[in-house]
Order: sequence, then structure tokens, then C-alpha cells
Amino acid sequence: MDSTSVGAAPGTPPPPAPPPGRRRGRPAGTKGVPRAEREEQILAAAMEEFGRHGHASASMAAIARRVGVTKPMLYAYFDSKDGLYLACLEHIASRVIAAIDAAMAAGPAADDEQLPHAVLTGLFTALEERRHAWFVLYDRTLPPGSELRLAAQRHREAVDGLAATGTAALLSGLGNDDPLDADALKHVWTGTVSALMGWWIAHPDQSARDMSTRCARLLRAVRGG
Repeated sequence: MDSTSVGAAPGTPPPPAPPPGRRRGRPAGTKGVPRAEREEQILAAAMEEFGRHGHASASMAAIARRVGVTKPMLYAYFDSKDGLYLACLEHIASRVIAAIDAAMAAGPAADDEQLPHAVLTGLFTALEERRHAWFVLYDRTLPPGSELRLAAQRHREAVDGLAATGTAALLSGLGNDDPLDADALKHVWTGTVSALMGWWIAHPDQSARDMSTRCARLLRAVRGG
């Protein structure tokens, strides 16, 4: 007798294999919500929680309540608090880098004075619905030397690399190829972006469009000065 037929009635077909990409033994979803959609809900809630409180103080129970699932369900989907944090980190880092890449590639030329505004507008638009996620990328509570800290550092270095490319090209277009000037301007720029993100998060009534308009005014004032 074929081993697959043991314990089954004659003629009973074998159980179907799980769909491609779904891990065997993991839930397809909860309460009728497809798995991919539930994962998106969990990530959105987790980025809010991690962004507001940092990894150290964030609560898995609070994330579960935001989504309307049990805490064990979070572990079923992401294995651990660190696993969920890493998923959030990958999600927001790819979103931020894609927004900067798109602004630099499709927006004004690198030596155009409008490039800073294009990058800011791209970031505000990308983070409109999850602005607290910015602090997932720049979480100061991650344990030193941990996998989480190293992963966040790699993503921040990628963002800094784009900033360095943009600021160096901007100065070069003005006839300034001093590498120390370029490095100093990169630090000024990344600090400015971080400060503006913090201000935006503290003013939830300000939309991405509001911030884009405001930054256009501020950049004109700086250039005029």
C-alpha cells in the first residue's frame, strides 16, 4: 500500500500543498483577514508603537490591541519582538530610501537649488500616514552591538550616502569641490531633515502638502539670507 494512503479512506485525495510563499504551520490570516493584509496592519501599528516609545519601552500587548489580535498572534507572524522590529525597520528604511532616490532621479538636477525641496517633499509624502516610523530608523534605545542596532546603522549609512551625494553635487555645481565643506554640509542637511521630521511629528495637523509648502518658504528665506 502507498504510504500516503495510510489512515485515509480508499480514493481520498491527499491534502493540498500550502500555497507558494506561505510558511507551513503559520496562519493564513485571522478573523477572515488575508495574511498579507493582517501583516500590513501589524506593521503599521508596530511602527507607531516603536516610533513613539522606542524598542526598549514598546509593548507587544499595546501593538496587539491596536490591531485587534492577541499577543501570541504577533509572535505567530513575526516570531519575536525583535523580529517585528526588524520587519518595521526594513519597511521604513526601504520607503525612505526609495523616496530620496525618486526625488534625486526624477526631480531637479543635482546641482539645482530646488533639489532639497524635492527630497523633503518626497519624504513627507512617503511618511504621511506613518510619520512616527521615522524614529524607528533613528531609535536611540536599541542595545549597543545588537543585531537591531547594526541593521539600523546600515540603513542610516545608506541614507547618509545619498545625502553626501546630493550635497557634494550641490556644492560642485556652485564651483566648490572642497570635501570638508561637502561633509559639513551633509551633516547640516541630515540634522535639518531630522529636526523638520521631529517638528512635523509634533504638529499632527500639518499634512505632507502643508510641510512641502512651509519648507519651500523656509528654503527661500535661507537662500535670500
